Order: sequence, then structure tokens, then C-alpha cells
Amino acid sequence: MGFWRKLTDFITGEPDPYDCEGEDCGPGHRVDDADFAIALIGLGAKMAKADGVVTRNEIAAFQQVFQAPPDGQEILSRVFNLAKETTLGFDGYARRLARRFKAHPAVLEDVIDGLFHIAKADGVITSEELSFLQSVADIFGFSTREFRRMRMSHGLVDASDPYVILDVDPDVDDEELKRAYRRMAARNHPDALMARGVPAELQRLAVEKMAAINEAYATIRDERAAESP
Repeated sequence: MGFWRKLTDFITGEPDPYDCEGEDCGPGHRVDDADFAIALIGLGAKMAKADGVVTRNEIAAFQQVFQAPPDGQEILSRVFNLAKETTLGFDGYARRLARRFKAHPAVLEDVIDGLFHIAKADGVITSEELSFLQSVADIFGFSTREFRRMRMSHGLVDASDPYVILDVDPDVDDEELKRAYRRMAARNHPDALMARGVPAELQRLAVEKMAAINEAYATIRDERAAESP
């Protein structure tokens, strides 16, 4: 079952495929799907509020990314409208998701991509929105370099450095470079996102990200081949 089907779980009560972790529960217990869904909806709503004003474009972007089945729209709207009144408490939502998916960083990056989609809905990402995104990335455990790569994939950083795209240092050896490329490709391939249930808006972004990853790897290999005696 895809990650984004959690909102369906919220409505139907289907079993959760992920075991809970950390502070959320004790041995043999599972986190309630409603708690998970509320954390996800709440974080998206507070992203929309990050610059102080929730616009129609941001609401539309939220609905594109955080999809609920038709009979769940009323509940989704109720939770969203309550959470969007203030950004206070966003860190609690983020920490719950971070604990839940600490072993699944690709899923947490899907969440970041979804938040970027909301932030960009008005055509520009404000400093307040970028600060919100940085805080969420920190709570999720992403490094400064990883968040720079995410910003780059959304057009906020010059995409000229292929090492940043592949999330490696310039002095990485060829074998580690290849492993990094395969890791990034596996995580960002559109088929992988489809398997996680990511909506079409973010799948289109994955195509662009995959092209950038392939180009970065080819660029580094060509540069190294040219430098070889």
C-alpha cells in the first residue's frame, strides 16, 4: 500500500503496514492511522500558513498532494482548516512523521517535496516558507547538503554542481560515486514514486529529478575520463 494512501486508511481503518517506533508506542502496538493522517494533513496546512496567508492556490496545491478519497474530503477539510490557523505545533507533526519513517528516508523526502509543491503554489517561495522547510528537513534528519539538493531540485539553487545533485563530496572515489548514483536513481525513479503512491504532480517532478541525476553522473564520469592520463 502506498504512503499517500494513508489518508484512505484514516477513513476506512485499513491496517497500517508500518510498525510504530520510538515514543509513539510500546512493543507489539501500532500507531493509529488517524494520528498519522492528522500529522500529515497538519504539516501540509501549516506549510500553507508559513508566510502568514493561506491562499486558494496553496489550498489547491495541498489537495493535489495530500489526496483523500471522496468520502474523506470533509474530514480532511476539517483537520486542514483547524491546523492552518497558526504554524504553532508544526514541529510536533514533523517529529511524529520523522519517528515513524526514520528507516524510510525516501518517504520523508516525498513529504518535503509535497511541502515544496505547496510553497511554490503562489509562484515564489518566501523566506518564511524556506525557513519552515529547513526546520522540517532538520527534524526529519536531513543534512545541510541533502536539503541543498532538495532545494536544487525545486529550482532554488544553481544546478551546476553535479556532486550536490548526487549528494557526494568531490573527492569521492569511482566506486562510491557509482553507489551514490544508483542509490539516488533508485530513490527518485518515477516507478519507485508510483509504488509509494505519490500523486501525479510529484511524479512529474521525479522525471525532471531523474534526468538531472543521470546528467550529473555522466558529467562527472566525462570530467574524470578527460583528466585521466
